[in-house]
Amino acid sequence: MTILPVVLGGLAALSLMIPSMAAASSKDVSQSRGYSSAVTDVVPSTRKTTSPSTARLSDHKPGPAWKTIGGTIKHIKGNAYTVEDYEGNQVQLYISRDTKQLRGNKKVGDPVRAEITRSGFANSIQ
Repeated sequence: MTILPVVLGGLAALSLMIPSMAAASSKDVSQSRGYSSAVTDVVPSTRKTTSPSTARLSDHKPGPAWKTIGGTIKHIKGNAYTVEDYEGNQVQLYISRDTKQLRGNKKVGDPVRAEITRSGFANSIQ
């Protein structure tokens, strides 16, 4: 008789945990989709990029590294670089004097590799 309440309590606890585990699992799947999906998370569409004037202020601050992207610089406007990755996706990067620039200043056509934050700020670019 003492086993029944323990089993029922365990089942109740498990039934409360299953929805949150399913939500966490779906987040893991969306994060593990691979390189190209992570890049498109920075700029939701390859054709719609935000201009530097409409970018949030947090885009212009260094922070924890989120991803490393590689590609070719397609356009430079002020402190915003548009980089086309090796799969054809365009990503907008923001740089400032806090960005560590290895191998000198960049120009259109240069191949680059950048460590970026979630908001698109480049902590380093080479």
